[in-house]
Amino acid sequence: MAEQRATSKRPDPTPDPTPDPTRDPARGAALGVDLHLEPAGPGVRRGLTDALREAVRGGRLAPGTRLPSSRSLAADLGIARNTVAEAYGDLVAEGWLTARQGSGTRVAERTVPRAAPESAPAGQRPGRPAHDLVPGTPDLASFPRAEWLKAARRALAAAPSDALGYGDARGRTELRTALAGYLSRARGVRADPDRIVICSGFSDGLTLLGAVLRQRGLRTLAVESYGLDVHWNLLHRSGLRTVPLPFDGLGTRPGDLRGARAVLMTPAHQFPMGVPLHPDRRAALVDRARRTGALILEDDYDGEFRYDRQPVGALQGLGPEQVVYMGTASKSLAPGLRLGWLVLPRALVTEVTALKIGGGWSSGVLDQLTLAEFITSGAYDRHVRAARLRYRRRRDSLVAALAARAPLVHATGIAAGLHAVLRLPPGTEASVVRAAAWQGLAVHGLARHRHPDAGTDPLDALVVGYGTPPDHAWTGTLDALCRALPQP
Repeated sequence: MAEQRATSKRPDPTPDPTPDPTRDPARGAALGVDLHLEPAGPGVRRGLTDALREAVRGGRLAPGTRLPSSRSLAADLGIARNTVAEAYGDLVAEGWLTARQGSGTRVAERTVPRAAPESAPAGQRPGRPAHDLVPGTPDLASFPRAEWLKAARRALAAAPSDALGYGDARGRTELRTALAGYLSRARGVRADPDRIVICSGFSDGLTLLGAVLRQRGLRTLAVESYGLDVHWNLLHRSGLRTVPLPFDGLGTRPGDLRGARAVLMTPAHQFPMGVPLHPDRRAALVDRARRTGALILEDDYDGEFRYDRQPVGALQGLGPEQVVYMGTASKSLAPGLRLGWLVLPRALVTEVTALKIGGGWSSGVLDQLTLAEFITSGAYDRHVRAARLRYRRRRDSLVAALAARAPLVHATGIAAGLHAVLRLPPGTEASVVRAAAWQGLAVHGLARHRHPDAGTDPLDALVVGYGTPPDHAWTGTLDALCRALPQP
């Protein structure tokens, strides 16, 4: 009894407000924040005190974290409220916690030692490059945040409750419908929503297609001599061998597809060489696929960005049953959205959908609904037009700077996309890439984009992603590039 009288006089550092609107009548306790504790020891009070102290000392409870009220924690742990109040009081006295009227009990502020940063491996320069011209990324600073947020609010407000469930493995019908209309209007794609599958970016879509082709018995897939090793590696992991096709001034030479029954191409704007596939070769490729049953995988990675004339339409428009159209929001908006799409020949829809069901799901539903609203509201078209003007100005300034400050270097390819190929004097590519690194500039040489089985090539060049830097950094980045280039 003496002990009970002593504890009854002890003030509770976390008084519970009355009335409490979050009180759970079924439990008779106030609902608060969740706190996982496993008291252990010779007594309940000591076990709880030790568990709380260790949670604070170990960093699991960060400084400033508000703890549950004594009533709430006592109900959660199934112990007496006075026991919790005493444990809190002990830790306040020790300095681990603080208690103020109206503010509750919190973890005390204290200096947390930080782990020493790991030293960079020998031979590597620490830090990120000051300037980034690596191709493949748009100007992320120009992402239309305000318009995207408006579209997200409208989409979420209009979405039915069942939209937040697992749903159709092909993706939300709102986005597939919006894409069918947009791709038909802007890229000449022939599609209906039932033939579109939403995926988590281009790599996810290519992985799906690689698995389907492997299931169909394919062992070899033809690719272009220049491209991305990331894509070739994905196909290799799917069990497919890639064979490169020849390349000349008219683009890739499909020929007989080197015996392959499928080919991956960038016909509207070859990456990275920057030329469109010649019209005669486009027609011949689709006709050959139609006669032989071959499948064409069309990577339309930057089809909206053509600056000198009307964009080249998608190859899929010539043969919707022979071509898989592959698109993405990575260049037009941002790769972090992880939104891509496949427009499939009718014979492939069931197989790709079955793989989606068995192997994973698409991008988040809310992002799909937001992009659908973004497209149908016209915000996507407005953003693309503004981005097209921005990137065209950058390309124009790049060409002008080369003419004035590095006349030995020339930009090749059509005026399109987010990158340009800069032809260098023979034998200088490696030295220019090193000079660029000393200028704090990240840039790719053409050699890294050549297929390892394509043989040697005397062409020396840089692949410059002029879409990557934000507007405020473009002038400084261009200056660094010119300093690294060969001079007369």
